[in-house]
Amino acid sequence: MDELGPQPVRLFDSFGIVPRVIRFFVLEKDIDIPRYEVDLLLGENRDPEFLKLNPSGQTPALELSDGTIICEGPVICEFIEEIFPAPPLIGRTSRDRAITKMWWRRVELNICQPMILGFYYGEGIETYRTRMRCIPEAAQGMKERGQDGMRWLNGLLRGEWIAGPSFTVADIHLFCFLDDLVEKGQDIPSECDALRSWRERAGNRKAAEMSMWRWRSAATPAESPVVSS
Repeated sequence: MDELGPQPVRLFDSFGIVPRVIRFFVLEKDIDIPRYEVDLLLGENRDPEFLKLNPSGQTPALELSDGTIICEGPVICEFIEEIFPAPPLIGRTSRDRAITKMWWRRVELNICQPMILGFYYGEGIETYRTRMRCIPEAAQGMKERGQDGMRWLNGLLRGEWIAGPSFTVADIHLFCFLDDLVEKGQDIPSECDALRSWRERAGNRKAAEMSMWRWRSAATPAESPVVSS
């Protein structure tokens, strides 16, 4: 751990896929970052104090000991990896990191993004139509594009994990999206045996279950978010 730079002091957490990615990542690292649970249902993420921390009003967000707020899931993962490099979830070497990021990007663009847009434009449209531009006529096409991405990945899986022999953030990211959206009607195509086996392996990891939102009772007792001076 880098003792010279600012350290994580609080994770602004909530339900949702990307917050679960961060919880999964932190659990795999076996580190403890206090959590503050942002109540999205009550609109706490739109409160002025929270918007001072994160103008996008989104979770997750990571507060550092110098008051810096880091947002966006991939950026949070990369920051945590830099100061807590073991076990490596992005890579030990520049080559390993490049390969992991390549696959991380591929699953995001080819599978995760189309799937989540299919949900936003379809089943979730009543919730999301006031938050973003929704295109209901594109919902089915986005879902089909995600299915195409799954078939593409299925044909490329050669080992246990997506980016090579080691479990990485690419596996965490895709698993969290699939685990949520499969339950919303976007199942893995029946012919994708390799991808189904991969999902089972990823789901058997201890952090997969512990990262689910029902484990929120383990969070640090809430205190109102305050902008650091």
